[in-house]
Amino acid sequence: MDYLKLLRERFGFSEFRPGQAETLAALENHKAALAVFPTGAGKSICYQLPALAYEGVTLVVSPLIALMKDQIDFLQRRGVAAARLDSSLSAEEARTVQDSARNGTLKLLYVAPERFNNERFLDLLKHMRISLFAVDEAHCISEWGHNFRPDYLKLAETARSVGAERVLALTATATPSVVQDICKAFQIPDTGSIVTGFYRPNLNLVTTPVTERTRDQKLVDTLKSRPLGPTIVYVTLQRTAERVAGLLQANGFQAEAYHAGMNSDERTAVQDRWTKSSQGIVVATIAFGMGIDKADVRSVIHFNLPKSLESYSQEIGRAGRDGKESIVEMLACASDVPTLENFAYGDTPTEESLHALVRELLGSGAELTLNLYDLSSKHDVRQLVLRTALTYLELEGVLRQGTPFYAGYTVRPHAPVSAMAAHYSGEPARFVAAIFEAARKGTTLYHFDPDLVAERVGSERRRVIRALEVLEQSGLVNLEPSDVRHRFTCLKPGASAKELAQDLAQRFLRREQQEIARLQQVVDLVSAASCQTNSLVGYFGEMRAKPCGHCTFCETGKARLLKPVQQSGALPDSESAKVLRVLCLAHPEALGTPRQMARFLCGLTSPATSKARLGKNALFGRCETSRFADVLAYTEAMR
Repeated sequence: MDYLKLLRERFGFSEFRPGQAETLAALENHKAALAVFPTGAGKSICYQLPALAYEGVTLVVSPLIALMKDQIDFLQRRGVAAARLDSSLSAEEARTVQDSARNGTLKLLYVAPERFNNERFLDLLKHMRISLFAVDEAHCISEWGHNFRPDYLKLAETARSVGAERVLALTATATPSVVQDICKAFQIPDTGSIVTGFYRPNLNLVTTPVTERTRDQKLVDTLKSRPLGPTIVYVTLQRTAERVAGLLQANGFQAEAYHAGMNSDERTAVQDRWTKSSQGIVVATIAFGMGIDKADVRSVIHFNLPKSLESYSQEIGRAGRDGKESIVEMLACASDVPTLENFAYGDTPTEESLHALVRELLGSGAELTLNLYDLSSKHDVRQLVLRTALTYLELEGVLRQGTPFYAGYTVRPHAPVSAMAAHYSGEPARFVAAIFEAARKGTTLYHFDPDLVAERVGSERRRVIRALEVLEQSGLVNLEPSDVRHRFTCLKPGASAKELAQDLAQRFLRREQQEIARLQQVVDLVSAASCQTNSLVGYFGEMRAKPCGHCTFCETGKARLLKPVQQSGALPDSESAKVLRVLCLAHPEALGTPRQMARFLCGLTSPATSKARLGKNALFGRCETSRFADVLAYTEAMR
């Protein structure tokens, strides 16, 4: 396969970047490869070229809608048939994409990992020849990676079940142990793992310890002291993004906030203005930057500490992709530590919640149909954590997941039911009229419970859904699925709920401790009494013989110590403690354990506190600047 010729003719590049040719060769020789390249180093070419070279569709799995949109625009401008399937598409747009996938005219199809929970999509895959199954952000597959996602853990088996002819895993951040996990899951041989290295000689790594009081002015002074260029300022919280953007605007900078609390149109507008600007500054949470193709970012500043070295490496990797000198600076403030630690603590469920969850799963019969929202609320376990717990139980052989399905469909007719039925004749026409008669009718919409409708008309659920899909494909209705249900088979109903809950609790505690340790590694990097660049790349397994010469330690010869965080938040006084006890008695489902109480005092929401509307209580967040471990010790002493 002459990939170099294809690269020049279709994409206009004269030569491969480091690692690209090796990855393509691994796909040819082994049918499986892993590409670990720095952010912006050209991972996408490694699946875009094979998509053009092989018969069939290349399926690209990515959590980044921004990446999907940018790459699809890029490919379509070059005459490559590429599309995405996600929840932002209209029914007509989704139908067009699905038709292209079925008839073989589509070369690349981008989807999020959650798409594999869609029974209609799984059915679509049966009609497609998948020449390459490419998984971006593949570090998410590793249970011990920095951003483990349960949907990713199943992708390797999914690739095999849909008959993918080749698999490609891609990531910018993977430690040696995570590389091993990825290769094991996707059956990639050692010679198929291509790691190009993490060192970026054009990035000047600056670490500047600050206090909360001095940080704002330091940011303003830093930006004024340097030539203006496209800049990203990373913050932890949405409200910080808004406040800091306002601060910079007041000081004459072209700054805008970007965070997940904004609607998609607002975020797109901010991104577009910044992408076209030569002096724009975006103050953003970690939601910004993924998949954005802007080569001339001159500066990335971390206003808040990053949560891990993986996150830090990925975020600073957005600077200087054009190879020109760029500055990445961390304004390291010890008071950020409690907030970042609390993110880790907030996800850890109580053993009591896990015990109740497992007991329900084991006692509900052999075949389970689960509504994850209801289950999350009932047992006070966040939905992502719940899905992770279910995945752990699958790994232990306790559960086996089946194909998810939708318990409901919302139908918007484009014509009266009689007119739609008139498109058919005989029994099909009567069937269309009957299912609409059996559905629940609103002012303009029909609400279908497929099981109930099938029972009322004396048919099968499958036929009801197929009839609705045919009506949608004919342009007669808009069809919106809702209320996803997850099927599981319980393989070990006699297992000990107590022992399984204890095992799950230990897994989540280990992950919590791991996240805390990752944050400490960031603090250690700031205070390192050696080349900080070498310390950073060494974490990912790259050993360098010489100091970089362009980090803070190399330039000053001095370690910049980050003072240990002090207890800055007051624990509840005796009067507040009395109020808290009364509140706990009134809401045992939300505040019945010391960990639940500590989360509440630290301002960490949970399904139970949200359901009880405790977020507006005066004590909620009373200790948000305190370290969680101190607050937990306090609540444990209250019992």
